[in-house]
Amino acid sequence: MPRLLRLCLLLCGLCLPHLALAAPAPVPLELSAEQQAWLAAHRQLRVGVVLQAPYAQLDRRVQKLSGANIELMEALAAALRVELEWHSYADQTALEAARRAGHIDLAPGLSQTPAGLRLWLFSAPYMRVPQLLVGERSSAGSIDLEQLGGADPLAVRSPSAVADFLRGTYSNLLLQPVNSERQALQHLRAGQAKYAVIDAAQLGRLAREAEFAGLAVVGDVGLPQLLRVASRRDWPQLSGLLDSALRALPAKDLERLRERWLDTPAPRADESPALWRSLSLLLAGLLLLAALLLVWQRRQQQALERRLRDARQAIELREAAEEALRLTQFSIDQSTVGILWVNWDSHVRYANRAAEAMLGYAAGAVVERPLRDFEPNLHMDRWLNLWRRARGSDGEPLHFETECRRADGGALPVDVALSFLRFRQAEYLVVYLTDVTERRRALAALRESEARLQGIAANVPGLVFRLERPYAGAAVDFAFISEGSESLVGYSAASLLAPDRGIRSLVHPDDRASYHRTQDQALLSDSDWRWQGRILTRDGAQRWADIKASARHLDGGLVVWDGIVWDISENKRIELELADSRAQLRELSAHLESVREEEKARIAREVHDELGQVLTVLKLETSMCELAYAALDPGLQERLNSMKRLIAQLFQLVRDVATALRPPILDAGIGSAIEWQARRFEARTQIPCLVEVPEQPLVLADAKAIGLFRILQEALTNVLRHAQAHTVELRLAVEGAALQLSVSDDGQGFDPAAVGASSFGLVGMRERVLMLGGSLVIASRPGEGTQLTIRVPLG
Repeated sequence: MPRLLRLCLLLCGLCLPHLALAAPAPVPLELSAEQQAWLAAHRQLRVGVVLQAPYAQLDRRVQKLSGANIELMEALAAALRVELEWHSYADQTALEAARRAGHIDLAPGLSQTPAGLRLWLFSAPYMRVPQLLVGERSSAGSIDLEQLGGADPLAVRSPSAVADFLRGTYSNLLLQPVNSERQALQHLRAGQAKYAVIDAAQLGRLAREAEFAGLAVVGDVGLPQLLRVASRRDWPQLSGLLDSALRALPAKDLERLRERWLDTPAPRADESPALWRSLSLLLAGLLLLAALLLVWQRRQQQALERRLRDARQAIELREAAEEALRLTQFSIDQSTVGILWVNWDSHVRYANRAAEAMLGYAAGAVVERPLRDFEPNLHMDRWLNLWRRARGSDGEPLHFETECRRADGGALPVDVALSFLRFRQAEYLVVYLTDVTERRRALAALRESEARLQGIAANVPGLVFRLERPYAGAAVDFAFISEGSESLVGYSAASLLAPDRGIRSLVHPDDRASYHRTQDQALLSDSDWRWQGRILTRDGAQRWADIKASARHLDGGLVVWDGIVWDISENKRIELELADSRAQLRELSAHLESVREEEKARIAREVHDELGQVLTVLKLETSMCELAYAALDPGLQERLNSMKRLIAQLFQLVRDVATALRPPILDAGIGSAIEWQARRFEARTQIPCLVEVPEQPLVLADAKAIGLFRILQEALTNVLRHAQAHTVELRLAVEGAALQLSVSDDGQGFDPAAVGASSFGLVGMRERVLMLGGSLVIASRPGEGTQLTIRVPLG
C-alpha cells in the first residue's frame, strides 16, 4: 500500500508542472527621459479587442475578459506602468470603425496588411499561429496540397487571407467557401468536404468538443498568421514603447502563453497509438492492484463498522426522539398563540403559558376548568356541536371570533381555531386563541381613515381618483373616484367606476389620442402622469381639465397612481386669449417691420437716385469750372480739387447710406448677401469669416431674405461687441422643407439662461424668427463659444 501511494504521488508530480501555466511576468524597462515623459502624460491607454476565443473572450457572469491577447496586454501594461481601458467588439470591422472614430489607442492580435497600414503602426510579431490542414483520423500520413485534385473538396473560411493565398498559389484545389472554422469542420464531418483549413488556435478550441473528436492534423498550409500589436499612427512613441516591451518579455513566457491558450490537442494522423496503449495497460494494472488492496482492507473493517453503526443508530434514534420531544414542548410553551387541549366534556387538560397569560391566570390554574368559565355562552350543547363539526372536518380547523372573560372580569377579543387531535387512546380538541385587540383597533383606525379620506375628497374642488395595477403587465383600473365627479362632469362616482367608463369616457374625441399617449407612457414607465385637454360633461358642455397623478410602488409589485382632475376652463380661456393677443401683436410687429423695410428701400432708392444725380451734376459743373477758369488763378485750382474730393466723399456717403438702408446685394439672393456681409465684417474687424452657402441661388421671399439678413447683421454685431472671437463660421443650407442659417464663433461664450430677456439683441432676433414662422436655438457655455441656429420654412 505505501508503494502504491508513492507511485501515485510521483505521477501527480510529473503532471502538475504542465498544468501550472501563468501569464507572462512584467519585466522592468530602461526608458529614455523622453519616453518616460510621454508615458507620464498618457497613464491610461484604451485597448480594443475582437471577442474571439481563445484570443479574447468575455465571462458574462463576472464581466471579465480573458484570453491570450488579454494576458499579453496586461504584461505589457505592467512593464510600461500604465492602466488599460478595455473595449470589446464583435468583429474586425467594428474595431476599425472605433479606431477611425478615435475611441481606442491600440489593439492586440492583428495581422499586418496594406489596408491596415493606413490606420495602424504595427509592432514586431509576438506569436506565430500556423494554418493547419485537418482531415479524418483514418487518413494515412501527411498530405501535400499540390497532389490534391478536383475530387478532394477543401473547406476554408472565406473571405480570408488564407483563402486568397490558396487561390493564388494552388490552382488545382477545389475550394469550398464557408462562413466560419466551425462550419468548415462540420462540412468535413458530414462528408461535404475531404479536408478543412483552420488555424491552430481555433482547432485547439474546437477539437475538445465531442462532435470533432475523430479529426486529425494532416498537413500545414504554409501561411502562418503573425500576430502583432497595432497602435495609433499619430502616436509613434507608443509603437516604439510597445516594441521595447515585447523585446523585454522572456521567450519562455511567450511560449508558456502560447501553450496555455493556443495548444492544439488534435493528434496528427501519423502518430502511433502504441505508446498510449502501453500507458493505458500500465495504468489499468495499477488501478487493479489498488482495487484489490482496497477490497481486502474493506473486508477487514466491515465487521467492526457494522457493529459500531448499529449501536450508533440506536443511540441517535433515542437522542433524536428525546430532542424532538423537548423542542416540541419548548415551542408550545414559548408560542405567542394560546393553546388549550380540551376533552369531550369541555374541561381543559393542558394550557401553554401564552393561554394562561391571555386569560390572566397563574401557571397551572387553567387546567381542569371548563371552557364555560372563559366563554359563558359556550354551554354543553354548543360545545358538543363544535366537537362533532371539528371531528368530521377532515383536519380542516374551524374559525370564529368571540370574547373571552379574563380572571379579573375583563373582556378579551380573540380569534378561535378548533382542530381535532387523537393522541394514543384519547381524543381532544386543540383550541388556538389569538388576541385580536390590536387588529380591531387597526380596523377601526382604517375605517376612520377611509371616512376622513372620503370627506376630504368630497370637498376638494375637483375629481380625486386612484389607478391600480396589481402586478407588472396587468391591466390597470380605477380603484377609487371621489364624489366630486358629480359637480365636475355631472356623473356619479359609481357610474364612472363601471368597467367600460372611467375618466377616458369623458375625454373629447379630438383629445383622446393625446390622453391615451400620456397615460400609456406613464403606465409603461411607472412614472407620474400629466395631461391637459378637453372633457365633456353630462349635458354635453365642454370643459378644460388638468390631470396630475403621482406613481407609487407598493409591496408585491402593486403600482398605484393617486391623482386629481382640476377644472381649468377659466385659466385656459385666459391662456388662449393671451396667446391670440400675442399672435396679433406679433402680426402687427411683422407688418410694421415690413413697412419699415419698404420705407428703408424707398429712402435708399431716393437717396441713391436723387442725391446721386445732384452730386453728378455738381461734379460736372466743377469740372467745367476747372476747364474754364483754373488756368487764370492758381488758388482756384486748389479750391476746385478740394471740392472734387468733397464730392467724392459725398458719393461714398450716399452709397453707404443706401447700402445700410437696403443692401442692393439682396437682389442677387440671400447666399450672395451673406457672403458680402461676411467680407465687410472681415474688413471692418480683421476677424476671419468662413462662409458656406449653396452653389445654386435660393428662391426666397423678399421678406424672409431681409429678415434673415437683419438677423445675421445683429448676430455679427453681438460677436463684435461681446464674443472676443478669433474665427466666425457662417453656414446656410437647405434641410428638407426648411432653410437653416448657423452662426458659430470660438469666443468666450455665455449662459443663455442667465441672460434671458435682458438682452434686447437676442429678444429682437427671436421675435424676427417667430415672425418668419421659424425657430431660433442658442447653444453656448462660458469659455466654449456660441452657436446660433435659425430655421425658417421655405414655403
